[in-house]
Amino acid sequence: MVQEQEGINLENALFNAADVLRSKMDANEYKNYLLGTIFYKYLSDSMLYYVTELLEEENVSLEEAQKLYEENQDDPDLIDELNLKFNYVIDAKNTYTNILKTVNNHTFQISQLGDAFNSIESQGKEFEGLFDDYDLYSKRLGSTAQKQSDTISGVLSAIGKLEIVKTPGDTLGDAYEYLIGQFASESGKKAGEFYTPQQVSELLTRLTLVNKDYTDGMTVYDPTMGSGSLLLNFRKYVERSERITYFGQEINTSTYNLARMNMILHHVDIVNQKLRNGDTLDEDWPIEEITNFDAVVMNPPYSYKWSANAGFKDDPRFSAYGVLPPKSKADYAFLLHGYYHLKHSGVMAIVLPHGILFRGAAEGKIRKKLLENGAIDAVIGLPANLFYNTSIPTTIVVLKKDKQDRDVLFIDASKDFRKVKTQNELRDEDVEKILTTYKERKDIDKYAHLASFDEIKENEFNLNIPRYVDTFEPEPEINLDEVSKELRETNEKIKENETELISMLKDLTSEDEKIMKGLNDFISVLEEDVK
Repeated sequence: MVQEQEGINLENALFNAADVLRSKMDANEYKNYLLGTIFYKYLSDSMLYYVTELLEEENVSLEEAQKLYEENQDDPDLIDELNLKFNYVIDAKNTYTNILKTVNNHTFQISQLGDAFNSIESQGKEFEGLFDDYDLYSKRLGSTAQKQSDTISGVLSAIGKLEIVKTPGDTLGDAYEYLIGQFASESGKKAGEFYTPQQVSELLTRLTLVNKDYTDGMTVYDPTMGSGSLLLNFRKYVERSERITYFGQEINTSTYNLARMNMILHHVDIVNQKLRNGDTLDEDWPIEEITNFDAVVMNPPYSYKWSANAGFKDDPRFSAYGVLPPKSKADYAFLLHGYYHLKHSGVMAIVLPHGILFRGAAEGKIRKKLLENGAIDAVIGLPANLFYNTSIPTTIVVLKKDKQDRDVLFIDASKDFRKVKTQNELRDEDVEKILTTYKERKDIDKYAHLASFDEIKENEFNLNIPRYVDTFEPEPEINLDEVSKELRETNEKIKENETELISMLKDLTSEDEKIMKGLNDFISVLEEDVK
């Protein structure tokens, strides 16, 4: 949950910034402006605060830090220290604080922000193209240059109220997740494609860390990384998070840039970021660097169409299975890609639609081969409507390469959730219940079953969860004596009410004979019923 700092509610401020753009474009478009602005402010504020540290000034506001910087930016030693710390230096005229000042005195021009962005992007490969989607001259911002400036001014002003560097905990990360979630909920599938709900992200991460010690370092890989939040989740659960190396690939360039920003926002050293903008299925990656990962986590696009060209039959990712996943459904293509890159001692967790558990033809053959090899460790059924881009129920498949048996643990967690507005959400206790069950690998009535390979074979390698976990609840037996008693009591009550009604009707009078005849006829009918 986004925190409240110094009387300013971050959620409200972020919502206000979005409100400036909401009537002009959909959420999938305005995310580029909001996240770009937050990222720019973070870079600028971090540098200004460090200037005050270098100059040994304490409890200094951003405005005071700006003044100190302006007075000392010609000092080469100061600039060297800033470069050493951040790998970038923002000129005093290009800081967020200075540009916000021009917004407040109504002299702001969009070209100032363009100059600031160009300056940042020119300072190293890690910053290249990060503001490409921040279209400062889009007609959606306004039909004239002045209207465009006014719109951007509104965004800068709203975000300018946030303290996003000197806050306890991970307030910046909270704000980032809040914004991503808002985009996904408001613009549906387009935005939802790059966002995995935090509770699901946590579950995927922690499943790969069960009984593992990565104190000496680890490599994690997400071949469909979206904004990178799933990768970054490992920071919360690995003791020496600075020793994690992140590998990720994303096909959408805009989303790839979000992931790059996200890494910087979360203080990930550039040497620990191995990110690529590319098509995971059509072009295998990585191939030259470390390709055996300690953990692989994925939430790929469901039932995605891919080429499935015959040449892929010789691709080492797919060749061992004799067939290729169908063109119309790349679910197993993503699964096999991730599994191929998994270290022998590693763990993989992937979210996919339930169809992968029981569909036949090529997918059935691949599933059978995986089961025969003991690759599938667990199948976990999740509640429906967890994701912004689909309401269908999904399943987590956990895979390993070093299993000593071919048993599969089935968990049906589909009924454990809370409803939040139009979405379902896993609670902390739901996540903990799944993890505990996964660790213990024991049968739990109507929740979990450890199936042997022979049992799975008898089911013709169909992994549909209801075949293994019986959640059927019989209808309660009907006590006919009780029902009869209730019927008698109900009838008696009806008679009492009708008798009372007749008495009330008999008190009514009218000089109109026609009305009285109708009333007396109605009373006669009621009296017959009461007898």
